Amino acid sequence: MKVLSKLVAIVLVIALIGGMFIVSSTGKAASNVPKNFVKVTYLMLGDPPTNGQLEKVSAEWNKVLKKKVNANLELKFTGWADWYTKYNMILASGEPIDLITSADDWLDLWPNAARGAFKPLDDLLPKYAPITWKSVPQSHWKLCKYNGKIIAIPEDQFTQWVNHGFFYRGDWARQAGIKLPIKDFETIEKYLDWIKKNKPGVIPWDAAVSIGQEIWDGWVESHTDAIGLPFGTGYHRIFWGKSAKDWATVYSPIFDNTMIEYAKMMKRWSDKGYFRKDVLTYKGDTRSALKEGKTGLDEHHTQTYLGLRVDMDKKQPGSDLQFFPWCYTRGNLVRLSILHGATCVGRNSKNPERALMVYDLIRNDPQVYRLVNYGIEGVQYILKKKNGVLVRATPPNYDENKHAFWSNFWGGRNDKLEIPSENTPIEIRNQLWGYFDKIAKDFPYTGWAFDPKPIQAELAALSNITNTYGPAISFGKVKDPVKAVQEYRNRLKAAGYDKALKEVQKQLLKFKKQMANQ
Repeated sequence: MKVLSKLVAIVLVIALIGGMFIVSSTGKAASNVPKNFVKVTYLMLGDPPTNGQLEKVSAEWNKVLKKKVNANLELKFTGWADWYTKYNMILASGEPIDLITSADDWLDLWPNAARGAFKPLDDLLPKYAPITWKSVPQSHWKLCKYNGKIIAIPEDQFTQWVNHGFFYRGDWARQAGIKLPIKDFETIEKYLDWIKKNKPGVIPWDAAVSIGQEIWDGWVESHTDAIGLPFGTGYHRIFWGKSAKDWATVYSPIFDNTMIEYAKMMKRWSDKGYFRKDVLTYKGDTRSALKEGKTGLDEHHTQTYLGLRVDMDKKQPGSDLQFFPWCYTRGNLVRLSILHGATCVGRNSKNPERALMVYDLIRNDPQVYRLVNYGIEGVQYILKKKNGVLVRATPPNYDENKHAFWSNFWGGRNDKLEIPSENTPIEIRNQLWGYFDKIAKDFPYTGWAFDPKPIQAELAALSNITNTYGPAISFGKVKDPVKAVQEYRNRLKAAGYDKALKEVQKQLLKFKKQMANQ
């Protein structure tokens, strides 16, 4: 009897264990949920909503996260004012942040990896983010490695174009006698000149000082074939690859006529009064001014333009907002790196396992994905069918000031879970995307783990110089642009430009050789 009882007991235990596995495979078993509650932090770029909606939406996603992985998610924002410096200071501080937005082409992924900012993920991903692990091809994971270890999760399941350019009013450009579309900086100057002379009370380009970083990139991309190398050097990007074909030859357009002509034009724009006089200290919102009809020019990328076009049609009827992407001038465009939107786990994260569990849900769970990306259904959006396609529409009582929400989650979006807005200008989008697809070259630097350590001091000094001299040159606040550029160059040389150039070139040629041997 005792033997029989033991056998029965064993069978019951096996049955119970089997049942647990069966239930857990459906994702419903409480045994899958960790017992200890933790808070996961996620570093985002930009400014948070200040209307209380972030708090309301996060309360909703935290209900889901609490139930599924016994965790809460708190977003930490850098703020857009001096964002680049703030971002790198946060990572350098060793603050125990769990998830970190990163990128190899604009957020110093590899330099921060070299500084030990991120935790290796090879052993963690398969167990704690299994859906993401399986959905990313191994060929992509190889591009996410630093010193042989995976240190980033790519945003490789999402289609986007984030090439930058100017936004301008089509109605005003036509009144100025300009043939559309505008395809160069020189015609933008004619447009701004018309606004200055014909629109009293309107600041032609009510720019904030921080945007000068992007305008320099745009000038180089529209006047040369150069491709920006994927690491920052403060206010101005110093190091570039010669072209898509000659991508492994490093040079700096600051040291040729490209910078001279740029400085001359910006001086001319300043003297003509296209900017406000205090542009070097102004930190206002150019986009809001554009929507209010108080300025005629703004700058950002394709994705922003598509949404802004719809907003402008509502707020400035007949404005016919147009887009001048830098590539219009000479076809200089490269595709996005899969690490343009990446997520890393902080080296000092106290809960890396739970952080990855939360990330796996944000990226792959429809309920969490919608909350993080779109907000609360019925408040920020409603769902409906348009031409047989599920789209997001604006609720009847929606008030942008009261209800607007964003999380700036740019580190793992997923085409399979995306729900387009009903207001997306599909025809304009398809026209732009079709053109970009025809001319774009592959981004050649994905996987190049540039190591800044040999020139750490020089890069810091160079960045300091660009932060000091760059804004005045970019907004024409200099007496003599040619002399200002020459002084700029002299300062960069004294700060170690030549040594840095030599080191960057050496590392890039080594990478080229490695790629050729694969």
